[in-house]
This record gives sequence, structure tokens and C-alpha cells, in this order.
Amino acid sequence: MKKTAIIVAGGFGTRMNSSVPKQFMLLKGKPVLYYTLQAFLSAYDDLQVILVLPEEHIETGKEIIDAYFDYRRIQITMGGRTRFHSVQNGLRLIQDESILFVHDAVRCLVSVNLIHRCYEAAIEKGAVVPVIECKDSVRIIREDDNEALDRSAIKLVQTPQTFHSKILLPAYQIDYKDKFTDEATVVEAFGLKVHLIQGEEDNFKITRSIDLEIAASIIV
Repeated sequence: MKKTAIIVAGGFGTRMNSSVPKQFMLLKGKPVLYYTLQAFLSAYDDLQVILVLPEEHIETGKEIIDAYFDYRRIQITMGGRTRFHSVQNGLRLIQDESILFVHDAVRCLVSVNLIHRCYEAAIEKGAVVPVIECKDSVRIIREDDNEALDRSAIKLVQTPQTFHSKILLPAYQIDYKDKFTDEATVVEAFGLKVHLIQGEEDNFKITRSIDLEIAASIIV
């Protein structure tokens, strides 16, 4: 089965008070995006990457590919107004039946093992999302009250969210809604079930300066 990873790199450095988007910040001397691309390209020799970037950062993406990778395995396309539209733009480049990974560019510590497990589960189930346990107490806020929830019933969602193309391509033909925060919510709105598998604690998003320091301590 063909394999394609749609890497969504639309973030900015707002929370880090930086003009440099998070995916381009340096981590042990290389851009965060480098580690994400390297993980997927090394997971399968036949995997292709579609890198989705804001228009103003496409040239920076090209520079990273020129420096570290082979253009024969990576395509770049322009991002959209929201994550939904960015993924939709990436999906327009899919021509063949395949397994599709959709991954946050700033989850740069994703492991080859997790990529493999997502692929194998998607072959069997069709729509797969990695999750980890919630360790904090959780409360839901209502109009004039709040209530504690059972955290054992709460899961934290990660990427790569992984799907058979026969599921994800038609799902993304539906009209955009604000509730579409990830690919799983789109697939569910299309009327299909999403299956959960165990994610990884190290597969966190780089959002704050401290996250870069933590990631640097993990990378060998």
C-alpha cells in the first residue's frame, strides 16, 4: 500500500515571542521541521511527504529540503485559512489509493515505531488516532457551574492521525465547520468511527521555549 505523510507546518512563534515560526526554530543546530521529516522518511523507503506551508514560508521550507533531503520524496503545497483547509490542500495532491498520515510539523519527536503502529492499525481499521492518558484533574465549565470529570475517561489526542485514502479523501469534501480541530473530527462528521491506539509521551508539540529545551534533552 502506498504511503503519504501530510506534514502541516502552519504554526507561528507567538507563544515564544519570536518572529521565527516554531517549525523553523533550531533544535540542536537543525530546524524542528528537519526531525519531523526525517522520522517519516526513515520509517518507510517508499513513503512520500507533502509539506504544507504558509505561502510566506515556502522558500524557507525549500531551503531545508535543499540542505537535508531529496526532492523526489517531498512536495510542498501552500497552506489554507485553517488547519482543515491546509490538510484539504495537501489532499488535492493525492492521486492513488494509499495510507495517509497527517502530522503536526512541531511534533518533532514522533518515533518510527509509532508511525509503524499507526500504519498497521490503519490498514486494519481504516481510521486511527494515537492518544495518551490525561494525568491532570479535569473540569468541564457550564454556563453557571463547573464539574469534575473522570480523567480516566479522557484521552489527549496526538498525531499522526492515520487513514485509508478511501476514508479521508471523501471526508474532506464536506463543508468546513469550526468544530473541525483535527482530522478525526472531520471523519466523524462524515459518519465514520475513529479507532484509538496508544501514543507516546515524547510525541508532544513544540509550543513554548521550555519545550525546545525538553526536546533537546531527549534527542540523542
